[in-house]
Amino acid sequence: MRARKGHARRRARKRLFREVKGNYAARGKLVKMATETLFRARAFAFRDRRYKKREFRALWITRVTAACRARGIRYSQFIHGLALANVELNRKSLSELAIHSPHLFDELVKIAQSAAPARA
Repeated sequence: MRARKGHARRRARKRLFREVKGNYAARGKLVKMATETLFRARAFAFRDRRYKKREFRALWITRVTAACRARGIRYSQFIHGLALANVELNRKSLSELAIHSPHLFDELVKIAQSAAPARA
């Protein structure tokens, strides 16, 4: 008797349709469209896992910049002062401090200002 791919093929299609569940119209109903949709979705997911890291870093820098401006210091001066003072806090931590603990952020600004040489 000739062996056919009946069960294996059906199982593969079921797996495919489970993964594209929720897509609009043919993207969730037809095998070829569903396959193309899945390829694109996985490509975007791969790309955006890296993009998300960039986006969050930009957000943290924006928050820290706003907090610095409110205290009369530029972001670059603040970061440079912290580096000179050997304060090793990353931008995520600085952002959280600026939002949730403004009094601690004020202390960091003072540290950064005292460590950085004053410019004329």
